[in-house]
Amino acid sequence: MNDVVNILTEKHKTIATMESCTGGGVVNAITNIEGASEVLKFSAVTYSNEFKIKMGVDSQIIAKYSVYSMETAVEMSTNIAKFANANYGIGITGKLNRIDRFNKAGKNNQIFVSIFDKDNNKYYNFDLLATKQTRKENKDLIITEIAKNLLTII
Repeated sequence: MNDVVNILTEKHKTIATMESCTGGGVVNAITNIEGASEVLKFSAVTYSNEFKIKMGVDSQIIAKYSVYSMETAVEMSTNIAKFANANYGIGITGKLNRIDRFNKAGKNNQIFVSIFDKDNNKYYNFDLLATKQTRKENKDLIITEIAKNLLTII
């Protein structure tokens, strides 16, 4: 994330995150870098459907596609960028090493990431399988993939 923060700083761009399965891991990685306060606008950890909806995710999207879908990740990235008035918004949702008794739909260990470039109204979406043994290892895998993607986008 060091390079991400440096490039955002050089370009006078900002970022915001709405994270679910990563539990704030992405924003933590960003704030571990000196100067992060110049680029980070806002972050929300929205583990529950209730708070995804409160942060702007359309409940009909969740009902139609499930909370574990690219459509939900797109809603998350869009709404966090707009809420924070940030140049980039990141939305992350998926299941890590467990079955969710409240949300039965969705493939286990499939993670959906959407990066919204608000200035160009463009989405960069990808999904990945979290195949590591522990939640921490899977979070690290996701954060690394997000950083790699951000470096090609920004």
